[in-house]
Amino acid sequence: MTFEAEITPGMTPGEAVELGCLVESVGFDRLGISCVAGWPDTYQLQVLIAARTERIHIGSMVTNPYTRHPAVHAAALATLQELSGGRAFCGIGVGAGLEELGIDYPQPVATLRAAIQTIDDLLSGREAIAGATLIRPPDVRVPIAIGTRSPGVMKLAGEVAEIALVGARHLTPEIVSRYRGWLAEGAGRVGRDPSQIEVLPRVTLCVSDDEGLAVESVKRFAAHYLGILGDHGPPVDPARREAIVATLTHASGWYFDLSRYDPPEMLRLIDADLARQFAIVGTPEQCAVQLGELLDMGFDGVSCNLAAVNRDSMFAGLRETIEGAGKMLRLLD
Repeated sequence: MTFEAEITPGMTPGEAVELGCLVESVGFDRLGISCVAGWPDTYQLQVLIAARTERIHIGSMVTNPYTRHPAVHAAALATLQELSGGRAFCGIGVGAGLEELGIDYPQPVATLRAAIQTIDDLLSGREAIAGATLIRPPDVRVPIAIGTRSPGVMKLAGEVAEIALVGARHLTPEIVSRYRGWLAEGAGRVGRDPSQIEVLPRVTLCVSDDEGLAVESVKRFAAHYLGILGDHGPPVDPARREAIVATLTHASGWYFDLSRYDPPEMLRLIDADLARQFAIVGTPEQCAVQLGELLDMGFDGVSCNLAAVNRDSMFAGLRETIEGAGKMLRLLD
């Protein structure tokens, strides 16, 4: 069983490293650092954390094929793999939020496929891109983790990834079965056994001894995903859904950033039950129960997008969630 945590680095590099070390010490197996344009750099933080940790596997959660050339990804991953003693992974997907950089997503599956092929070729010591090679390819393979909500990308994960991250956010047995079908279809194209691919759900996790504060902290996440998923989300009265989505036009900032503005009407319309349709949230004891129910769907573990408790800083809020997650994990033992 694999437990993975993602840190969005909205703090100083030193604080991000401290949180990365804390993620390892409370019992997580893998650590992903968010790749967000304009925020502290994911690869630099990964290397800094690798130098301070001993056990945890480290990678992007997730990067994309548009903002860096595949050869740049490969060189960064080779550096991380060597420094960490073989603990790197390549977390990659189509990407999100790139419109502000003037980047669209032409042929996303084909672009992602070509990028992964080039990255894998270079990391394996093979020539790529008109004969280019890495000066120091790693001795140990860097596994590929693909995260997505897209059928086409999940099929690609079945072809080329060691780890598939289900990005549905709202999960039911029927939805999980659909993703597994896409994964199996992709695996079948190349003669792979889909049971050999590690499958984890991507879930938002916010933990605090103050249940009400934890729930309040993820209401913006719920509104964000309700707007994205639409009819593919949980059953919500259409008028209520429309009202919640409408409040997003008055919100500002990234949904995961504590400096964001959440309209009061949004907070009023989203209750704890709806928040829990999109997140594992509450006290450590409550979160352990929710996590157990999710694992009963047959996953190989869980990939937790850590949400900061609403405190004075993102560092303090994420530290509280990580410490609470450690208690949660111990309750599952």
